[in-house]
Amino acid sequence: MRVATYNVEWFSNLFNDHGRLLDDGGWSGRYDVKRFQQIEALGIVFNALDADAVMIIEAPDGHRKRDGVKALETFAQKMGLRANRAIMGFVNDTQQEIALLYDPQMMTAEHDPKGDPRFDRDYKIDLNTDAAPERVRWSKPPLELAVKTNKGTDVRMIGVHAKSKAPHGARSGSEAMRIAIENRRKQLAQCIWLRERVDDHLDQGDNLIVLGDFNDGPGLDEYEKLFGRSGVEIVLGGDGDVPLFDPHAAALHRGGPVPASARFWLQDQKRWMETLLDYVMVSPSLVDRARDWRIWHPVDDAKIAEVPELVQALFTASDHFPVTVELDI
Repeated sequence: MRVATYNVEWFSNLFNDHGRLLDDGGWSGRYDVKRFQQIEALGIVFNALDADAVMIIEAPDGHRKRDGVKALETFAQKMGLRANRAIMGFVNDTQQEIALLYDPQMMTAEHDPKGDPRFDRDYKIDLNTDAAPERVRWSKPPLELAVKTNKGTDVRMIGVHAKSKAPHGARSGSEAMRIAIENRRKQLAQCIWLRERVDDHLDQGDNLIVLGDFNDGPGLDEYEKLFGRSGVEIVLGGDGDVPLFDPHAAALHRGGPVPASARFWLQDQKRWMETLLDYVMVSPSLVDRARDWRIWHPVDDAKIAEVPELVQALFTASDHFPVTVELDI
């Protein structure tokens, strides 16, 4: 069974309020990309993935005026995907939902939030070590799913979109520094909260997959060493914790080349930056049943690089690339 995570930039812009595809020449939201171009590119990418389940980050928004589930199922039908059933959890107001698109012949999936507090509520933590706990809230609450495969395997799945650390809205260098540090604190707090949920599942012996965009990777900003541990390291688990495993995350500590799952244009430096933001982490109970983790990078992956149509589609579809793992479940 192939499980994927994929952050699709401005996916919501490709649908109207009734969940229908806007397959036209309007601008998509991606720089210099028309809607029909992004839709075509996404169709190529999703068909190439041929995944049994895709955790979509920045999925079409869902609220009383827009139906993100219908939008995704419309897209799947249009593209002829096996993974044609969609499920969302707690909706948010950012136009960037978290949703699972899955093959109903291969699994069932149910939104099943756990914990106290739940991810749609406030979490208290002392971010500033001043003995005064602050309230932290997910702008995009993780999607907690109870999944049962057609082989009868029960799996817990948590889709994640952790807070960005970019200093959006800063009007000066000092303000950019303040916002970047504050965002990093909040991102780490979210990851501490998430790790607590991970521990709950591991204590119960659950098969667990944690996947999505952690907005955390090497070289993202100059403050990453200020707090000692990254959010990814916290969720994976440190000394004394039962670890989760992702080989791409493990590569961060080996030295040498680091894989990349996202690509951004740095306007001030006039260059591209690539970094690792997207992960598929599995519990110890699944490590021996997992193989072939793959970042669908259009250049670094040699097999993809041999298919020009797929290379162009991956560059056009989003600023992130899919990450997949094969699981015997």
